[in-house]
Amino acid sequence: MTAPADLAPLLSDEPALLDWLATMRRDHPVWRDRWGIWHVFGHADVQTVLRDTTTYSSELNRAYDGAPPARGMITHIDPPEHRMLRLVVSAAFTPRTVAELEPRIRVLVRDLLDRAGQRFDLVDALAYPLPVTVIADLLGLPAGDHPRFRAWAEMLFSLSIDDPTDPAVATKMAEVVQPMTDYLDQRVRERRAEPREDLISALVTASVDGRALDDEEATNFSLALLLAGHITTTVLLGNIVRTLDEHPHHWAAMTRDPGLVPAVVEEVLRYRPPFTQLQRITTTPVELGGVTIPAGAMVACWLVSANRDPRAHTEPDVFDPGRGVRGAAQLSFGHGIHFCLGAPLARLEARVTLEEILARGQRMEVEYDETAADGGLLPFEQIVLGTRRLPVRVVPMGI
Repeated sequence: MTAPADLAPLLSDEPALLDWLATMRRDHPVWRDRWGIWHVFGHADVQTVLRDTTTYSSELNRAYDGAPPARGMITHIDPPEHRMLRLVVSAAFTPRTVAELEPRIRVLVRDLLDRAGQRFDLVDALAYPLPVTVIADLLGLPAGDHPRFRAWAEMLFSLSIDDPTDPAVATKMAEVVQPMTDYLDQRVRERRAEPREDLISALVTASVDGRALDDEEATNFSLALLLAGHITTTVLLGNIVRTLDEHPHHWAAMTRDPGLVPAVVEEVLRYRPPFTQLQRITTTPVELGGVTIPAGAMVACWLVSANRDPRAHTEPDVFDPGRGVRGAAQLSFGHGIHFCLGAPLARLEARVTLEEILARGQRMEVEYDETAADGGLLPFEQIVLGTRRLPVRVVPMGI
């Protein structure tokens, strides 16, 4: 598919997307599309935008006249409110707390692999149920509700958005999110009446700097944790298996040295980040990449492009776990104060999954449907770089 000259290609056409991003990095590192959105493609420029919370606001509702602030939605809040919200939940995602989840995650992975058999859809059998079980347990949500979480997430991330600046977009998204909000609002009210040992109870009972969260803030915060807590890992696990299918010798390398697993996970994050963009709104006119961006403009930071920037990574289109991406060079979980709280958990879930597959002396091969244009994988078109389906077969490592 050829993209219009003034719009980005759809994410479902990954080769066309990567070609377009390479051209934009070289020729138009800061670029305005037909809707007036400014796109940023280079690694250094993306870091600049994500680090500067004063000039580039995360309160995306600023883009829509009359839209209320997203109270409690940690990803869409600026300092100083952001600090308070982050402190409320950060205790649940300390390295020690996440590490203590490993035995539970390992048992879940083993059980899911046992039930899956030799041929299955990775998303249905493993990549979705694993992270949603973990984050739902942390929040205190019942296992019986997992199917509705998936249906809600599918609706949200499958939204077709033509003009992101159209106020109707906010209305459409609000309609999709409303069932999730209603569900979590009820859970918040229940925990406020009878707190338990779970994250939602922690949100409704916490107080930072003398201020507690109200029901709306706790509900929106729970929504952000539920969505981010499973969709990122679901897509990441699929991307890991797809990428290893394209570079199968890494299965054998990890078998010989399981210590390579974290580096493989990290390189997949760089090579195929689950989320391709992060958006910000300018609070004042600013010069970036030799271009002046006006105040009140939406800025789209292309993580997948920054990750392929040759000024940041040598031979960036080569999948090389040995390159040692770490720290601020790894942008796939964000950068600055909004760096993903759940990054350690997503990394843990991915590492344990690979370790458990390898421990069985197995690897996975993707079974493409040659009669389908997309190989039968049903890739997302916007927002997420990944697939809704991933048929695989399990084979012994020696084959």
